[in-house]
Amino acid sequence: MPERIKIGDRYIGEYDPVFVIAEIGSNHNQDINIAKKLIDVAAEAGADAAKFQLFDADELYKPGDDLYEVFKEMQLDTDWLVELKAYTESKNLIFFASPFDEKSIYILNEHGVLLYKWASSETTNLKNLRVAASFNKPIIISTGMCDLADIYEALEVCKATGNNDIVLLHTSSLYPTESYDTNLNTMKTLKKIFQVHVGFSDHTMSSTAAVMAVAYGAIVIEKHITLDKKMKGPDHFYASESKEFKQYV
Repeated sequence: MPERIKIGDRYIGEYDPVFVIAEIGSNHNQDINIAKKLIDVAAEAGADAAKFQLFDADELYKPGDDLYEVFKEMQLDTDWLVELKAYTESKNLIFFASPFDEKSIYILNEHGVLLYKWASSETTNLKNLRVAASFNKPIIISTGMCDLADIYEALEVCKATGNNDIVLLHTSSLYPTESYDTNLNTMKTLKKIFQVHVGFSDHTMSSTAAVMAVAYGAIVIEKHITLDKKMKGPDHFYASESKEFKQYV
């Protein structure tokens, strides 16, 4: 396990400030102005990074499938990437995303992202994970939908490419998550078994679990943000609004 992981001009490790990710995800609602306002929220709160999700519904589903239209209405326009990345960096934030298909992995690399975030739903997609790891950028892997065998295989795939800059992000795939369901002791287990850095993807409705996660050794904290919890979309209702996120950070 490397003592520290370099991400742009920042280092993350046990003795560095906690790396806070403002998870914008699909909460841009396919409006670049909303995306920029959310980047502003992240910057004003003092976060370190703004993260999106990148996928192509045509790569994941066939037209007519139940989920095709759902994802089609959520996907980020790749034509925005240059502008969003530049805007994010102008706010002294790191821009990156979670890719959900091989095409998106390559697109993000071509746009010079400094790291990848791997959603727990994709952790068993070892073929795509191998592609992402081969670019030798730090990878933050969520573990919410994984068992220990899944995590072991994912780490072995990354390490086989020579990439050891890995953080395992503990989370519960419940939206929102009650504090008593966070099971933060899992971070200690992950760190002991796999000898990697750990963090916490927080879907709770307060900051208590995040504070405890840091006390338990989390070097990365991820939190969804929104302009308004009442906005249309699957991830708004449990995300933090501007004032709330600033207090959270």
